[in-house]
Amino acid sequence: MCRRHQVQIPEELDAQIREAAQRSRLPKGGRARRILRELVPGPDIGGVGSDALTRLGSLRGPTADIEQMLDELVGIRRVKPD
Repeated sequence: MCRRHQVQIPEELDAQIREAAQRSRLPKGGRARRILRELVPGPDIGGVGSDALTRLGSLRGPTADIEQMLDELVGIRRVKPD
């Protein structure tokens, strides 16, 4: 069952939602529903939770100390190909 919610929003926010809807080729109501789904915490899926850092950590990507990563990037930039 669906429920209709009527809320007042500033014109500026309405314009942002309209532009986002146009970019994603969705009706404005559809884009607003998607935004709400992304913002409202849902059930814990896969034991990861809704915390962004926890979800990022669950991807098991490479990690390092930020200073080490910056030093590596600076080193890469100094090495110029022939």
